[in-house]
Amino acid sequence: MSLFQIKYKHFLFLLIVFSTQSYIAQESDLNYEKVKDVENYGRFKFIEIRSHTGMHLYSGVGLDGKLDDGYGALEVRFGWQPSSLEHWSSPYGQASYGVGWYSGFLGNAEIFGNPNALYGFLNFHLSDPGKRHGLVLSPAFGLTYNLNPFDEEENPLNDAIGAKMAVYFNISFGGDYRLNRELDLIYGIDFTHFSNGRTYTPNYGLDMFGINLGMRYNYNADQSKVNKDPYTTELLQARFKRPHSDKPEKLGENSINIYTAIGTVQNDEDAGTSTRYGTFSGVLEYRYKFNSISGVSAGFDLFYDESLVIDFPDKSDRYLIGVHAGYDFMFYRFAVRVQLGTYLGDDRGKDFLFIRPALQYEINKWMHAQVGLKTRNGAAADWIEFGVGFTPFSW
Repeated sequence: MSLFQIKYKHFLFLLIVFSTQSYIAQESDLNYEKVKDVENYGRFKFIEIRSHTGMHLYSGVGLDGKLDDGYGALEVRFGWQPSSLEHWSSPYGQASYGVGWYSGFLGNAEIFGNPNALYGFLNFHLSDPGKRHGLVLSPAFGLTYNLNPFDEEENPLNDAIGAKMAVYFNISFGGDYRLNRELDLIYGIDFTHFSNGRTYTPNYGLDMFGINLGMRYNYNADQSKVNKDPYTTELLQARFKRPHSDKPEKLGENSINIYTAIGTVQNDEDAGTSTRYGTFSGVLEYRYKFNSISGVSAGFDLFYDESLVIDFPDKSDRYLIGVHAGYDFMFYRFAVRVQLGTYLGDDRGKDFLFIRPALQYEINKWMHAQVGLKTRNGAAADWIEFGVGFTPFSW
């Protein structure tokens, strides 16, 4: 069986699974006459199919000439469009969200493998409601699998990926154009990143910049309660009619946060081995929330990197102290955090700048969990952090 046939069957299976959800019979029927004039009645869902193409942004050396032909990819997304004005998405232009599957074609499969990814995504609508053409910002985050990692004997050229699995990140900016009652034409430019955050080396990562083009099918999952006849004229709205967004709730909230995290890394010379080193991050910071969407933070950092043992045999020299400032974009119980920092004193060869992009989840008012990436030398991965934080003081 060819690779194309395998991918096609995988894709077709997912499409059938997603599509059939709109036709599952319900326990009770609806009287069409009672709901036909109720605006935004029902459960609004959608299916997207997108194709991708573009070029690689590669900073390594082993794959020179192997990425010149660019890349291609296919993805299918299944999403939900909230319709309640009390939903957390209301201040964000009634943002929609869902899950997706990605299949990429990067070039020589013996070097790269045949990467697939499973991920979650958000669609933030940037245009005023009611327009036939709209702008959308869509971040996605998940897990890439089926990669062919570096191997000193069997795959020595692949200095981009050191593990069979990696983090999947994509951000797309584009538009959707309403073609008819159910269909949208969707397009955009996007950036895709595969990396394991130096959990395994080598880890130059795969960075791809390109364009995407596809179609979106919108439907009302409650249509089957009204009439399942494909020729019926008793039709509910197929797509949600977005109202104007509520303004974000003003907060003016201050807090002191404590955060601790751990990670594990490899040095370049340990590539292909089981040698690993532990890392630690400790943070004490002040945070201010302007409203339910935006906040800023500033604080002190304490780092410990066991992988510095080769150049710094004295354990006390593997500690680093830093300061940071950042911006938080908040939605529901989540916060996307981006922090820029620098070291106080010797940077131990990591350069003066570090960046910490992170995703935080608020467990309750005084405790949160967070996963993030700490960088070195600007944007190069240093380690992935997994941690918990506490808010002992807020006012």
